[in-house]
Amino acid sequence: MKNLPRELKKAREEVFKQSKEVIGEEIRGPELNKNPSLKELVDSYKSIGFQASHLYKAIELIKKMREEKAVIFLAYTSGIVSSGLRDIIRYLVENKMIHVLVTTTGGIEEDLIKTMKPFILGEFNTDGKTLREKGVNRIGNIFVPNDRYILFEEWINPQLKELLQKQEGGEDLTPSKIIEFLGGKINNKESIYFWASKNKIPVFTPAPLDGSLGDMIYFFKQSHPEFKIDITEDAKKLIDIAINAEKTGLIILGAGPIKHNVCNANLFRGGADYAVYINSAQEFDGSDAGATPNEAISWGKIKPEKGNAVKVHSDATLVFPLIASEAFKKN
Repeated sequence: MKNLPRELKKAREEVFKQSKEVIGEEIRGPELNKNPSLKELVDSYKSIGFQASHLYKAIELIKKMREEKAVIFLAYTSGIVSSGLRDIIRYLVENKMIHVLVTTTGGIEEDLIKTMKPFILGEFNTDGKTLREKGVNRIGNIFVPNDRYILFEEWINPQLKELLQKQEGGEDLTPSKIIEFLGGKINNKESIYFWASKNKIPVFTPAPLDGSLGDMIYFFKQSHPEFKIDITEDAKKLIDIAINAEKTGLIILGAGPIKHNVCNANLFRGGADYAVYINSAQEFDGSDAGATPNEAISWGKIKPEKGNAVKVHSDATLVFPLIASEAFKKN
């Protein structure tokens, strides 16, 4: 190589640039010849790289939240409840493994509807016109025949009347009080909100009319215009929980208002101590949905300590069962 022309020597130096030693985890995958257990398989994610390593980090952060007795805020979109992840959330609430829930209106009503009739696995590419003619609603590849909403309406109207009586008796109706009331009334152990009501775990929804429940309140309000819901009291209650917690941890499945509300509540305490995001949104459009924990740090919503937050870029249905199975074991 000594006799190379000068320009080729320069090119070679660029191609074979000298590196400095890097100390860290060796990239390795699972040893399938050893027939690993589920735990061994998940543990191997640490050194696989890409999102697998983020999944492993998410598990470790949630374990820290639990070990340090942080107040854990679990936020999730309605699609999480549409899917089978609803049963994992119910398990977490039933066993008091989390302390605060934040979801959308769909995340409330769909849990209650599922106690009446199940949702059905379908296909993403099913023709929308055909489904509409059959009275079948599609959530991704999950089908919800309209009779479920008819059953829900029959059940909810007497509950709204009882809630109106409470209001007329001087009680201030907030979304969290309404959800606790409905969870008690549904009286079904398969329901997330039955257990939330029973275990006194508060449930907040920042947009209480953005769903089928809102449609039914619209019709109810035609004959009962005095019916009102106070969202300001819930905003105060959620922030107060964050302010008064010694430590907090965020687990956010999906994005949108649920993500912003739990992050913003933690701004008031100088940031959450730990945070795990799971969603597939990207940040290039400047949306809060795609914003990373690093952006939240800039707002003061998450504390800037190194290694205290991670985003798993994934559909939560793929990864949250693995995360929950390791981070939320009963023992």
